[in-house]
This record gives sequence, structure tokens and C-alpha cells, in this order.
Amino acid sequence: MSRIPTRLRLTLAFASMMVLVLAVIGVFVYLRFRSDLDHTINQNLKTQTGGLISLLRRPGARLGTAGDTAFVSGHEGFVQVLDSHGIVLAATSQLEHTPLLSGSELEAALQHPQLFTRGPTSTLPEGSRLLATPVDAPGHGRVVLVVGSTLDERGSALSDLAVLLAIVGPIALIIASAIGYGLASAALRPVELMRTRAASVSASEPGRRLPLPLADDEIRRLGTTLNEMLERLEESFARERAFVANASHELRTPLATLKTELELALRRERGVDELRDALRSADAEVDRLSALADDLLVLARADEGRMSVHPVATNVAEILNTVRDRFDPTHERVRVIAPPELTIVADPQRLEQALGNLVENAGRYGGSEIRLIAAARDGGVELHVEDDGPGFPVDFLDRAFERFTRGDPGRGGAGAGLGLSIVRTIARAHGGEASAGNRPHGGADVWLFIPADAADRRSAAPAR
Repeated sequence: MSRIPTRLRLTLAFASMMVLVLAVIGVFVYLRFRSDLDHTINQNLKTQTGGLISLLRRPGARLGTAGDTAFVSGHEGFVQVLDSHGIVLAATSQLEHTPLLSGSELEAALQHPQLFTRGPTSTLPEGSRLLATPVDAPGHGRVVLVVGSTLDERGSALSDLAVLLAIVGPIALIIASAIGYGLASAALRPVELMRTRAASVSASEPGRRLPLPLADDEIRRLGTTLNEMLERLEESFARERAFVANASHELRTPLATLKTELELALRRERGVDELRDALRSADAEVDRLSALADDLLVLARADEGRMSVHPVATNVAEILNTVRDRFDPTHERVRVIAPPELTIVADPQRLEQALGNLVENAGRYGGSEIRLIAAARDGGVELHVEDDGPGFPVDFLDRAFERFTRGDPGRGGAGAGLGLSIVRTIARAHGGEASAGNRPHGGADVWLFIPADAADRRSAAPAR
């Protein structure tokens, strides 16, 4: 069934239900019609019996001459009068010598009215319905009046109805199946339109969307979801292209510088000092390439949701002091302001990496002093890196954490514009966030918020 087209499966399911419905309706109609026929026959027998009972109870009723008894003629069906011993006292023609009731049936009929249905017999080949009623006849004691009707018309009517149902049922099934197939095709037409449009969607033609039906139904919601997915994919492709283009640009600069230094060193004979200077410059460019490769690897892993974060209980002041010692061993420029007892559950290496990026940026663009501040706030810890430099350009704050963006309009700085992006990635990997702003009296302020339950939140909010 799974290999059959959807519209055909729907039609088959609809046809199967129609077969069941038609069968139930057919059986119901047949049984109801048969019940109505039986009720009509029974009512006719009761009506005839009532008239004959009044004749039997009339004084001087002639019984004993079965064939010429007046009251047994002129009625539908047939009549027979039996005494208590089963002897026929009066009967319709051809029933004068054959009692219609057996001994047990006669005994029951002498007590209460009884209704019997007979199958085909030699006397009544079409079958019959009998109503046996006890009657007290003057001069004959208690007798049984049997009024009967053949079932030939009933059988013919039921046969005609069965034939009619057998003919009409399949025709109705065929018509209903055709209508069901048409309805399924009409219902799936929007899906086919979306499929046709989806087949033409490609990365070379951004902005194309699937057509949506007018009705606010499941298909429209499916199309809306798919269009939203296409939009997310386009944004992802755009970011990927921008990422590749920017990464290529950033890689090209140090590679070009490195190649130039090597070419100049090899162009003519040079002294030891000149070669040493060239090697130092080449070494600096290699360090820059290595750092850029590491940053790109971190972001690539974050995009795949595979950023390695191992939260443990960590003293915040120790992390800040470690970062300060790395960038300012003399403690002349970097100050740490943090409660000594403040702890947090986080990955210390990742936090040192994020804070190191912020301190490096502050040292590159800031003024004479950098402050590392930690404070408990809103169920977590905020880690601030402040400087007293010129701060961020106002129009840069909204995109400060985007990849390959820098506050300086040129691209000649030492960084690649990935530092803040990595900071936000690390913060989000802990279930937190990173933000940036300018201090009221000058200087930049960049901070991370790490929630107290970072170990639990990081699974619910993976790195992005």
C-alpha cells in the first residue's frame, strides 16, 4: 500500500468505506422492508381472524361440511377450523383433509393465539404464514381457527429488492469512487503545485517561494512552514557565502604578506639581520594564520552544534586573574574587580578564551586601563570587560557580534573580526548571552551573562 500513489490510496480507502456503508445500508433496508412486509401480513391475518371469529361465535354456524362452509370463502389466503383433536371441521378448498397444525402446535393454539411460518410444502409450495386462534364455537366447544396467507408475494418483493440493491450498490460505489478520486485530486492539487514550484527552487534564484492555497488548512500551514524553511536556508546560504568570502579575504592578506616577505628574502643575498627580520615577519603572519584557523574552527563547530563545553564549579576571580596575568603580567594596565567567593558552573577554558578575546580587543582599541569586573545578577554572573578608550561607533553596536565585522572602517587591523562572534558563541553554549555597549563617561563595555544553571541550559540552548 505504501507504494500506491496517495490519491489512489485515498480513493481505495474511500471506496472501502463506501462498500461497508452500502452493505450496512443494504442490509438495513432489506431487513426493514422484510419486517414491514411481515408486519403487514400479520396485520392482515389478524384482521381476517377477527371477522371470522365473529362468524364462528354466531349461533347456528355450520361446521362439519368443510368444503361448503360459507364463511371460509371470500377471504384472502386460506382458512381452516380444527377441533380439539385436530379434525378439520371447515377449510378452504384443497385443505379439507390436511390439518395445518401438528399436535404440539394445536395444543399451544388451544391455549393462546400462535403465529407460525411454514416453508415450502407440497400443499403450499410458496411457504405460508399461519395465525392460529382458539375460539369457543357454539355446539362444537373449543376449536382452533387457522387463518393463513401464502408468502409468494413477500418472496417476490424481497427478491426484487435484493436484485435492485445488487444493481444499484455497485453503480453507487463506482460513482462515489469516481467522486472520491476527483475530490482527492482536487485536495492534492495545491501539493502538486508546491511540488512543481519546489522542483524549480535553487540557490541561484533566491526569493522563490511555494504557492499557498487560499484555505487556511493543513496544506497551507505545510506550505507556510516550507517557505519559512526556505527562508532560513537562504539566510544560511547567504551567511555561508559571506563567511567563505570573508574567510578567504582574511586568509589572503596574511598569505600575501608571507609570500612577499619570502620573495624579498630570496630575491638577493641578504645579511643575517635582514633574514632574521624577514623570518620574524613571516612568523608573525603564520601566528596570525594559525589564530584565524583556530577561530574559524571554533565557529564551524558551533554551527554544527558540536562546540565542546564542560561546565564545572569554577571560582570567577581565579579566571579573571588568570586572564589578567596572561595579558598584563605586571598588573599595571588590567584591574580585576570580583568577589573572591563568587563561583559559577561553567567551562573555565572557554570562559578564559572569551575573556581573552575581549581583553585583546580592549588592549587594541581601548585606552590606558582595562577593568575585569564580575558580579552576581539575575540568577547568574555577569563578566564585564571595560576600557577607557573611544568606545564603539554607535552604528556598529547592532552588528558588533557579527562575524568579520570590526569597528574600524578599514580591514588593515590585526584582527579578523571574529573575536566578539566567538565570545557570543561561548556565552550561548553555556545558555547565556553576550552584549556590548558604551560607558556613559567614555569607553567600551562588553560583557557575558552566564546563568547559574548553565550546565542544564546548554542542552536546551545549543551553540549557534
